[in-house]
Amino acid sequence: MESFSEGDRVRIDIPDETDPDHSQYHGEHGTIVAIINDHAGKVTGDERDSTLIRVKLESGSKADFRQRDLRPPIE
Repeated sequence: MESFSEGDRVRIDIPDETDPDHSQYHGEHGTIVAIINDHAGKVTGDERDSTLIRVKLESGSKADFRQRDLRPPIE
């Protein structure tokens, strides 16, 4: 799985059209502004879920994503 750092440019990839965030974020690009650790991995059983990544989107808004929802940008 791709590793990201603050300042990296990313693309949001939520291919599941039933996901409530799909229509709002899928295909958007932005820059990582913060990496936050939480305890979600204990709930899901997957420690990779314990990292929340805050992205400033090109629209100027900010949103939080799990690593599995991010990919390198399409340039």
